[in-house]
Amino acid sequence: MKIFRIEIDKDRIFGLDILRSLAILFVVVEHGKYLLPKKMRQINDLIVFDGVSIFFVLSGFLIGGILLRTLENRGMSVGVLMDFWIRRWFRTIPNYFLILTLLVTLQILFGSGFFSGSFYQYFYFSQCLISPHPAFFPEAWSLCVEEWFYLVTPIAIFIVAFAANGKHRIGIASTAAFIIILVTFFRFYKFTIVPIENFHDWDKLFRKQVITRLDSLMFGVVGAYLNFYHRDLWLKRKHITFACGLSLMLATKYIFPMISSETGVYNTVFSFSLVSLSTLLVLPFLNSIKAGKGLIAKLFTYISLISYSMYLLNLSIVQYWIIGKIPWTFFISNSYLLVITKYLFYWISVLSLSILLYKYFEIKMTKCRDMFNPIRNKLTVSKKN
Repeated sequence: MKIFRIEIDKDRIFGLDILRSLAILFVVVEHGKYLLPKKMRQINDLIVFDGVSIFFVLSGFLIGGILLRTLENRGMSVGVLMDFWIRRWFRTIPNYFLILTLLVTLQILFGSGFFSGSFYQYFYFSQCLISPHPAFFPEAWSLCVEEWFYLVTPIAIFIVAFAANGKHRIGIASTAAFIIILVTFFRFYKFTIVPIENFHDWDKLFRKQVITRLDSLMFGVVGAYLNFYHRDLWLKRKHITFACGLSLMLATKYIFPMISSETGVYNTVFSFSLVSLSTLLVLPFLNSIKAGKGLIAKLFTYISLISYSMYLLNLSIVQYWIIGKIPWTFFISNSYLLVITKYLFYWISVLSLSILLYKYFEIKMTKCRDMFNPIRNKLTVSKKN
C-alpha cells in the first residue's frame, strides 16, 4: 500500500543496513519473549544476541565518521560544534520526545502508581546517568547513553585537539582510547565495591547506566578513525577480521557464559568490551558491501530505515499500552491460539506503526534540521558570498 511505501536512498551502505536491521530484530525478538510461555523464552534467549551493544558500536562508527569528516573539512570552531549537535538532535530527539510525551500523558491519565514525578529527568537524559533506570519507559536507557555520547565526545575531542595544536587525529584517537580505558576501569572499581547478587543487579547497575556504557560507542569511533586515516589497513584483512569478529561474538554468547557467572568479573566488567570489539571487527567487511539485490536486500534496508522507530515503539507503546490493554481472553479462549495471536499482532503492530512514524514524522523532522539551523545557514551564506 502507498501509505507504507518508503523511498530508499541509493547511497546507503548495504552491509551496515544488514547489521542495523539484525540489531533491531534482536531487540524486538528479545522484548517479544514476554508474550511467550516460559519454555519458549529459553529458546528465544538462545538465538538473540545483544542488539543494543551492536547499535552502540554502529552509532559510534557512523557518528565518529561524520565528526571526522566535519573536522577535516571545516576545522574546529564553536559554530561547527553547534552545527554537529543540531543535526544530530534533529535526527534523534523529536521522535524520542514524541513517544516520551505520549507515554507520560498515558501514564498520567490511565496509569497507576506514577513514577514519583521524576519524568522530567527523561527530557534531559539524566534518568540513568549514574543511577538505575526507573521502571517507566525502560528501553530509554540506551538513548541516554547515545545522547551523552553525542554531547561529551565532540567536546572532549575539541579540547584534546586544541591542546595538540589543532591535530584532529590526536584528539580523536586519544579521546576514544581514554574513554574506553577509563570506563573499563570504572566498571572494575564499581564491581569491587558494589554487591551484585543476581542478573537484575547486573542489568540495572552495569548494563543500563551511561557512566558504565560509554566505552561501547567509542569502539565504533576507533573503527571510524581507522577507516578514515588508515583505510588500507582497515580493508586489508577485512575477511579475516570478519571471521574473527563473528567467532568472538559467538564465543561471548555461547562459550564465555558457560565458564563464568552472570555476576562475576567477566560479565560485569569485560563482556561489554568483548561484544563491542566483536562488532568492531565485522565492520570493515560489512562497510565494504555497498549494495544489495533482491527482495531480501530490500527487506534489510527497509528494516534498517525504520529501526529507530521500532526501538521506540515495540515495548512500552505496543506491548504495554496496546497489547497489554486488549481483553484478549474475551475473544480467544484457547491458550495456544492466544499466544500465537498476541505474538503475531505484536510484530504486525511494531512494523506498521514504525513505518508510519518514520515516514510521516521522523523523516519530516530530520529534514527540518537545516531550516532551523542558523549556524549552517550562516555558513552556507558565507560560502556563497
